[in-house]
Parts: sequence; structure tokens; C-alpha cells
Amino acid sequence: MAQNADTISKKKSASTKSASGESAADSLLNSLSIDNKKEPVAIFKSSRLILSQTTETVKKKNLNFLVIHRFGDFAGKQGGGQFYFGLDDVADVYIGFEYGLTNNLNIDIGRTTIGGLADLEFKYAILHQTADNSSPLAITLIGEGGVRPYGFTPYATFGDRVSYFGQAIFARKFSQGFSLQIAPSYVINNQPFPNVTGNENNFLSVSATGVIKVSKHMGLIIDYAHPFSTFRQNNANFTDPLGFGIEIETGGHVFTMNITNARAVSEINYLNDTESKFSKGQYRLGFTISRMFDFNSHKNSGK
Repeated sequence: MAQNADTISKKKSASTKSASGESAADSLLNSLSIDNKKEPVAIFKSSRLILSQTTETVKKKNLNFLVIHRFGDFAGKQGGGQFYFGLDDVADVYIGFEYGLTNNLNIDIGRTTIGGLADLEFKYAILHQTADNSSPLAITLIGEGGVRPYGFTPYATFGDRVSYFGQAIFARKFSQGFSLQIAPSYVINNQPFPNVTGNENNFLSVSATGVIKVSKHMGLIIDYAHPFSTFRQNNANFTDPLGFGIEIETGGHVFTMNITNARAVSEINYLNDTESKFSKGQYRLGFTISRMFDFNSHKNSGK
């Protein structure tokens, strides 16, 4: 009888094995592991870096409050000790909100000091990088419209005050310590900005941004943009926007300190008109503060 019981036990044990030799428990664990590998990879810590936005979106019913500040020139004729190395001056300030309509679709609004530019933006993540590399890239699209309601520049019609910005961001996290994105974009101005002879209404540009992680909550940033504009390339006053910075994650905040030659925060403004040069001391300190608020209803955990 004992031998028969042992035989029955072995048969039951064998019946729990899969065709590949896995037990039912092993099969379940492997299935969960595969699902985890297909989870989206968080390539960046926040939706914005120095100059560029990232592929990251604000999740559904979350609100991201942004304050982005640029001080005056650190050195040169308009900087140095007499202006407290730019801290006595304000080049630009942006205050904005990013809200998650879905996990992949955001609506963003904001206003920047330069030109009083007010913008409305939609940001849509169409593809996420996954841990198993079944999707090796993240791709996010941005469509933005901006209007300068009060600017000192004369405008013949209200329509001349409007500019548009479109961008496709391609990003990849190559390792735990390095992430990179490339972002071609297109700028449309109903009236050239600056409004001078020979300036184009529309032009292409490309941005490249890299983040090197130095600890779990800290990373180094390099951010660069190049407008493909004949007018800007042939005019010595213009230069390409470039920034260096460090980002620090502290709970619900992501804090970025940076140095850049771009006075403006908005892509519409700094791609159109960056005339500051590092070689002349026309670079400035800046910072970005990002604070996330979650408006999803959470069930009482009993605590």
C-alpha cells in the first residue's frame, strides 16, 4: 500500500510539470517575470531638463507644477560682481502646469517673461522603451502653439503674434548610468522673430541631450540645440543654445541647477533668438523646480 501511495504521489508531482519541465509555480513566476520585462523603462526623472523636454509624460490625473528661472549674465559687460554675477537680473521666468489626461497624453499650459509668450501644448507618448528591448526606443510627440499678447514688437494683426512648435523626441536608456535623446523639431512664426529683413518664418532644428547618472538620485546633464536656419548661420550675432546642469531628485521634487547661454526658457523663443555667447561671459545660472501632485482617488489602506 505504501508503494502504491508513493507511486500516486510521484504521478501527481509529474502532472504539475509543464511540457518544458517547469512546475506550475515555476511557470507562474516566469510569466510574472516576462510581464515585468515588458514594463516601460523610466528613461528620465522628469519631463524637462535644461533646454529640452523629455519623452516622459505626467501620469493620468497627475499635475506637474513647474518653475523655470534664468538669471542674468554671469560675466561680461552685463555681469560680474557689480551685478552679483547675474543674480541681480532676470533673463526669463517660466511658470507652467502639465496635466495627465491619460498616462500617455498630457495637456500643458505656461507663460514665459520674454515677449509675454503664453503657450498651450499637447504631448503624446506613442512608444515606450521596455526592459526586454522588445521596444528599444521611446518616442514622444509635441505640438505647441504660443501667442505674444503684449510684446513690445509691433504686429499688424493678432495672427502675427502666433508661433507654433512641433517636435518628435527619440530617447533610449542605454544603461543604468546613461540616457540619450535626439529631437528634430520645426518652428513656425506667422511673423519672423526677430522681425528683421532676411529672417525666415519657418525652420528646422535638432536637439541632443544626454544624462549621466552619478548616484541613485543625481545626474549630470548636457543639452544642445542647433537651428537649421540660413539667416542664423550667416549672422554672427546668433549662436546655438547649449546648457550644462545637475539634477537632484528629492521626494516629490526634481530640482535642476544649470548654466546655459540661452536667455529664454521656451523652445519657441530660444530656437528663434539666442544671441548670447559663452566666450563673452554671456552665460547664466538657472534652475528648474518640478513638483508633482496626484489627484487619483486612493482607497483607505486601513492605517
